[in-house]
Amino acid sequence: MHIEAGVVNGAKMILSYATGTAVIGVGAKLAYENIKDNGVLSYLLKSIISIGLVFTFFEVFPHYPVGVSEVHLILGTTLLMVFGVAPAMTGLALGLLLQGITVAQFDLPQYGINVTTLLASMLILYGATKRIIPQNIPYKDISYSQMLKMSIIWEGAIVSWVAFWAFYGQGFSSEDIHNVLTFGSAYMLVVILEPLIDLAILSAVKAWYKSDSCNILFDKRLTNCRA
Repeated sequence: MHIEAGVVNGAKMILSYATGTAVIGVGAKLAYENIKDNGVLSYLLKSIISIGLVFTFFEVFPHYPVGVSEVHLILGTTLLMVFGVAPAMTGLALGLLLQGITVAQFDLPQYGINVTTLLASMLILYGATKRIIPQNIPYKDISYSQMLKMSIIWEGAIVSWVAFWAFYGQGFSSEDIHNVLTFGSAYMLVVILEPLIDLAILSAVKAWYKSDSCNILFDKRLTNCRA
């Protein structure tokens, strides 16, 4: 989902600064609420783990340039269910920044674009999840069909944002449309793999985590734990 350098140029980049600031602001608000609910230490630990995982998703997991962007396996649904929306957003934003600073400096000018794509997609996923999964159902007990819906929404949101940036920056030429469709087709193949990985992780959580008390490293909704 890293938009290629040069897709958005000049004054058009101003929009990415605005949208990036907006989604980071929403993330900061959610982080404040998470800290009030779970404490500073819990938020920091979950965020640090999320940052490390996101960096791994970007740099260690296979990733391929396709069309206007790159295809990554970014386990956004896993981050949301295991750590909660605020640590997940922190992990995405800072993991992306860490990658840009350390190994992909050429991506830093597009940081506003890419962070918008990730955080806005996470907010869309978070809102949809509240509709897909009843409040009394812990994440560890969700069905494959529910997980598949979440993965489709997550991947679909990312593809939609990448398409927006591509058309916003380059217009609607036949080449641009082809590049976006090529990227979208390749990216949606991840939908086949991601729900299986998510369910495997949730199965491991279910097998290992038997207590109904809260764990400082997990989101409360993961097991519907009691403090």
